[in-house]
Amino acid sequence: MLKACVIGMGHIGNNHARSYISSDKAELAAVCDIRLDRAKAASEKYGVPYYLDAQQMLDEIKPDIVSVSTGGFEYSSDHYQPTLQALRAGADVICEKPICNDLRKGKEMVDTAKALGRRFALDLNHRFTPAARAADKWQRDGRIGELLFVNMELWIGRFEPKFDTEYYHFKALNPHSVDIMRHYGGDIEEVYTFAKKATGRDIWSVQTTNVKFKNGAIGTLTSSYDIGRGHPMERCEVAGVNGRFVFEDMWRQATLYPAESLMKEVYTNPVFGGERFKEFFDTFEDRIHHFVDEVAAGVAPEDIDGSGADGLEASRVIHAMIQSHKTGRPVKVADITE
Repeated sequence: MLKACVIGMGHIGNNHARSYISSDKAELAAVCDIRLDRAKAASEKYGVPYYLDAQQMLDEIKPDIVSVSTGGFEYSSDHYQPTLQALRAGADVICEKPICNDLRKGKEMVDTAKALGRRFALDLNHRFTPAARAADKWQRDGRIGELLFVNMELWIGRFEPKFDTEYYHFKALNPHSVDIMRHYGGDIEEVYTFAKKATGRDIWSVQTTNVKFKNGAIGTLTSSYDIGRGHPMERCEVAGVNGRFVFEDMWRQATLYPAESLMKEVYTNPVFGGERFKEFFDTFEDRIHHFVDEVAAGVAPEDIDGSGADGLEASRVIHAMIQSHKTGRPVKVADITE
């Protein structure tokens, strides 16, 4: 069994811990948080030791896998140090998104993992579902064909935490949406972004971005912090010369529309049996189990699905979106270095 530790025991960190407990290839060995109340609560809940210092835990437990689910400024500044500590301690790492609010530090995280030969992944959990895999297969089988466009929408309910910057929504929400677009559409070359502050908002709470992919396909990305959670929250449409598919709400449904047929093909999350998903936690479990499986199978670091490098490029696209909004002009992603 692989030994796993979790650094950062907020709500998301508990999702990571639960996922290791349900794994048949890993076991939760310890938890860590700088807050004593969170560390002790997780220790009591899961029956494992707790630590207040990540380096001490790494030195004493010597885990095979480490989850970094800390927060920090813009919900990501605290990912940097524990990720480097875990990689240097010999562990493979899965880190929460965004990779880091500082792209230079994010690149250092990716480069360190590469130099040390470690597996480094990001929790880009929205596409680790049976519905997403059905869409993957349609695309691999040539049922989409030459790519024409990818349109992505993602929104969550209006809520009022203390936001660190007016671009918090861009950075915190869109690693998922950009990752899905890159997964199906390839590398993004250029973006052109418009944004709006809804009434009473101090942040840019809704945005839409025109996207050009390196392969010539085009698309749009729309996201918002202003729409209720009770309705569907996510939709991706991928179209090519042979057909198109629509992937909805992560696990709920994927529908293929062949170009030359009036018959459509649908994957629907089953009510009974099969690979059913009941709640959002199931996406964490699927994603983390997938990483555990890759580590157990000895998958090469450069072949990790949803890698740290993927997460870094998603954040680079988001920084290009912010730059485009600030300047009112299209921005090439390759020009963004920090």
